[in-house]
Amino acid sequence: MSNFPVMQIRADFPILADKIRDRPLVYLDNAASCQKPQVVIDTLTHVYAHEYANIHRGVHTLSMRATERFEAAREIARGFLNAESVKEIIFVRGATEAINLVAQSYARPLLQPGDEILITAMEHHANIVPWQMVCQQTGAALKVAPMNLQGELILEAFYPLLTPKVKLLALSHMSNALGTINPVKPLIAAAHALNIPVLVDGAQAAPHLAVDVQDLDCEFYVFSGHKVYGPSGVGVLYGKQAWLEAMPPYQGGGDMIRKVSFSGTEYAGLPHKFEAGTPAIAEVIGLGAAIQYVQGVGLAAIAAHEADLLAYATELARGIPELRIIGEAAHKGGILSFTLHKIHPHDIGTLLDNLGIAVRAGHHCAMPVMEFFCVPATARASFAMYNTHQEVDYLMNGVKSLIKVFA
Repeated sequence: MSNFPVMQIRADFPILADKIRDRPLVYLDNAASCQKPQVVIDTLTHVYAHEYANIHRGVHTLSMRATERFEAAREIARGFLNAESVKEIIFVRGATEAINLVAQSYARPLLQPGDEILITAMEHHANIVPWQMVCQQTGAALKVAPMNLQGELILEAFYPLLTPKVKLLALSHMSNALGTINPVKPLIAAAHALNIPVLVDGAQAAPHLAVDVQDLDCEFYVFSGHKVYGPSGVGVLYGKQAWLEAMPPYQGGGDMIRKVSFSGTEYAGLPHKFEAGTPAIAEVIGLGAAIQYVQGVGLAAIAAHEADLLAYATELARGIPELRIIGEAAHKGGILSFTLHKIHPHDIGTLLDNLGIAVRAGHHCAMPVMEFFCVPATARASFAMYNTHQEVDYLMNGVKSLIKVFA
């Protein structure tokens, strides 16, 4: 989009001015982790330099100040997802911990032999392994909804898998390996028609798409801070209040209690019931700053800019005969996964790094996806708000230079 202020945005990210091997950094590994704007870096520095103390339990000024900033970040996250209440926003270490929390606190006490959990064939390992673990613990079965060679869910195969045996549907909003954006709202409605609750893995979607959990009507939604331009080691679990209130705590310790005695413990109310111990205080506050930065740019504008980059990159990629795009869903986010004839993806990643271009090479924590497409791995270029058409040109010229080397 010609009116998108990409150069102004780039100036907010100091790392983008760095060089790799004496070449300008072209950072295209955003699906793994996004870079941080100066406001997030400054927020972390300020907290540790001037406002740090443990939260909730202190009566001194620094503790009260840190608590206020921490809880203000919770309100920012609530608004980001349009949750109804801050009681529905649980701070965790990331999307992975959020999914494990739901698996062990909601699913494990409920499941019995004969029950099922339904996921899709395009899931990240974080939305596969926790469900496998809980199925092993309970005797329940894990069912997988298939996808086609475009990387899209096969809906006519998906809907018959929704049966009364299914006690939870867990699916990605946007695939990290393929970029596919799933039609989560109608899928949630179909599940609810059978009283099946739904968890949505929003780790890839939250940085790129406007998310309204009340509109989606999902029971749970998760995302990670580091993918939404915030610090690592922090993320959010959204859960409908009634569901969270009915779930037992995931961990025990300080700050998640109301009263403790040797004869028993009374747990704190939401959201603190699920936040045992000292949290990532500065990182939560930094996440609040990151969300506000994203909101300042505007998610609709970000999505349009990234869609434009993806369309441009896809057009150039299709002009390279040796390049195979993995995942060509009609509705996808800014992810271009590909292989090159005769060149292993790990070699693609290493050789592009020599040109200052950072892409991800590997299975992207989605081994079943690689197996489905009969490839050992892919190279993945993933776009963010600060990427440019010129960087796409650098990428494609780099790919062409590799092909010449291996010809």
